[in-house]
This record gives sequence, C-alpha cells and structure tokens, in this order.
Amino acid sequence: MATCRLAPHLTDPSGGLGYHLRAWRWRHTLWTPFLARTQSWLRAWRPPAEELVVVGPSAGYTLDADFLARFRRIHALEPDPLARWLLRRRWPKIDWRFGCLDALATADGPAALAAEYPRAAILFANVLGQAVDPGLLPAWRAALGEALGERYWASYHDVLSAAWPPRPVDDLQLSHLTDAAALARALYHAAIEVIDHDTFGLAPHNRQLACWQIAPARWQVVEWGQHAPDRS
Repeated sequence: MATCRLAPHLTDPSGGLGYHLRAWRWRHTLWTPFLARTQSWLRAWRPPAEELVVVGPSAGYTLDADFLARFRRIHALEPDPLARWLLRRRWPKIDWRFGCLDALATADGPAALAAEYPRAAILFANVLGQAVDPGLLPAWRAALGEALGERYWASYHDVLSAAWPPRPVDDLQLSHLTDAAALARALYHAAIEVIDHDTFGLAPHNRQLACWQIAPARWQVVEWGQHAPDRS
C-alpha cells in the first residue's frame, strides 16, 4: 500500500490563510453558537483510547480544551505550517505530534491511517467536506467504513453550504431524510443555490446537525457523527 505524504502549504480548501483571517474576525461573534455545538459534541464523545489523531485541525478553532486533555498523546495531520504553529501557541500544555501522512489524497488513505496509528481514536475535524477530491469521495467513504470498522472515530463535516441561512436544524429527524437533496429541501424553501458536499450520513451513529455562519454572507450546515466497533 503506497502512502501519500502531506505537502506543506498555506492555502487549502479547508483552511489556510483565508480561514485564519475569518477566525480572527468572527470566532468570538458569528462563530460562537457553532463553537458551542462542537464543544458539546466533543465532550460527549468518549472513545476508550489514550491516543487521538486529529485530521485537519487547522489551528484548533473548533476544538475543545477539556476534550483534548483526556488524551495522553495527540497526533495532528495538518499541512498548514502556520496552523501548526498556532496549535502549539493556543494549546501549550499539549504535546502535539505532527505527522506527515496524507490520509485524504487516495482511497488507500483510511487504511494507511489505521496502520500508522493502530491504537488511536480518530477525529476528522471539519475537513472531509472540503479536502477530499469530489471524484475520490465515494471510494474514500467506502474505504473508510472498511478500514476503520474496528476503530473509534468521529467526524464533523460540511454537508451543505449557501449564501442564505437555512431553517433551524434542531427539529429535523435525520433518520427520515434519505439524502442531502432531501435535507436541502427541508432547510431551504426558496430557490437558492445550495452546495452539496457529498458527506451526508458519512458517520453512522449519533448524527446531529448544526448551522455555522462562517462569514456574514456564508452559512454551512455541519453534521456530526461517530462510529464505534461492534463488540457483540
């Protein structure tokens, strides 16, 4: 199995300089409701592992200190050198281990991730709806289910995005929605352009939604989900 290595860069579909600028401007205002949701998701997720791999954390703007403090060792797979510097600066008590595996570049990525970190729980930190090539995503999703079937993992990821706010997401029954198109119809009753990130239902259990106003004229519908191995 050939493995891809992260190439350092400062621009990225899921982060980079533009994302840092948005965080500097909006994380204490527009982002506050969404960050409270990610905090609650992370604090409620308790995988029985001492190691954690965070895929695509950027500078940790959506992470939570209490959640991170549970783990003895934390690995971060992050190509942005500024984000890595900011992670160390923002979370100085954590011994960040920065890996170089690119788990999102090929369909072998999930298997390589499982092999390189055999004892770790895995968190995909709002990266899968942006950083995986759309043409690769179906094969990557299938590989994820197979490679990490015996592992504890979770993800929060963009499902839909638009230049208009969606209807409230809290009352939706996700089990009644068959695909992202049905979700879009439930959330947007006007004829507006909605981007489907092809990640709806990516993680099988405890699925929840949140709305993130990431900029004054940009809203993202983000899905949380998690997986635990079947020990029965």
